Amino acid sequence: MKRTLYFQSQVILKCRQRQLLIQSTDQTHTLPIEDIGTVILDSPQAQFTGAVLPALLAENVAVITCNEKHLPTGLLLNLDGHSYQSGIFQSQLQAKIPQKKQLWQQTIKAKIRNQRNLLQKFGLDAQRLTELFRQVRSGDTGNTEALAAAYYWKMLGIHRERMGQFPNNRLNYIYAVLRATVARSLVGSGLLPVLGIYHHHQRNAYCLADDIMEPYRPYADDIVFQTLQEEPDISEELTPTIKQKLLKINQIDCHLHGERFPLEVAVRRTTSSLANCFQEGKGEILYPIFPVR
Repeated sequence: MKRTLYFQSQVILKCRQRQLLIQSTDQTHTLPIEDIGTVILDSPQAQFTGAVLPALLAENVAVITCNEKHLPTGLLLNLDGHSYQSGIFQSQLQAKIPQKKQLWQQTIKAKIRNQRNLLQKFGLDAQRLTELFRQVRSGDTGNTEALAAAYYWKMLGIHRERMGQFPNNRLNYIYAVLRATVARSLVGSGLLPVLGIYHHHQRNAYCLADDIMEPYRPYADDIVFQTLQEEPDISEELTPTIKQKLLKINQIDCHLHGERFPLEVAVRRTTSSLANCFQEGKGEILYPIFPVR
């Protein structure tokens, strides 16, 4: 299980014999770089030597930088994450439009199914999502994703907007961490994260990550709602305590084909199955099923 490191204060990072040396104001300790999955730099006082980033990227560690509002704004990934990367790149680039539409249909059905299951977990009416799940067509030409999202957020009592009011800041934060996890796994599976099956934008280097993370979003939503329910006096600020709870996203359990895995491992199985789909020209993406407890 890879670790997520979050730095919110003055720290100096160095690399020594495949170990990350972490020097803070009151202590110094080391950690094997191979055990790290994500590093989040959320302090203007964070410093690192020139050897740190190459060493992290060599182990396919995702490095996230944050702005003055403590929200993730940058993502750095390895460009050479798989031994058969060139061949997988070619199969991804040569994928036909019908296959991409089918893969997007699978993705949206998995997302709506998980949204429905989350509503059911909260004891909310999810019948509408069951109906929309059955209506998803190849390429989602009926735009059922948007219809499902509108109903989903209405039932949860949230006006979902990226720059919207609280608790959108918590959702944005945990989605950014999830996006980094998916992007890192895509690179590790030999895929080009810039080339999406649905999302496409010339300024977005992680279109495929935005595609593949969709069915995982309800897991993130669940964590956010848990933080809201656990607070006696809800703070609208992204406090360090709240961030620590949101950063647990990679450790939560996911049910995949009758087995249970940490989300980080489930994502790797998902991206690996996507690579197989591109190479074989057919197949299904392995997505988890959100459990209704």
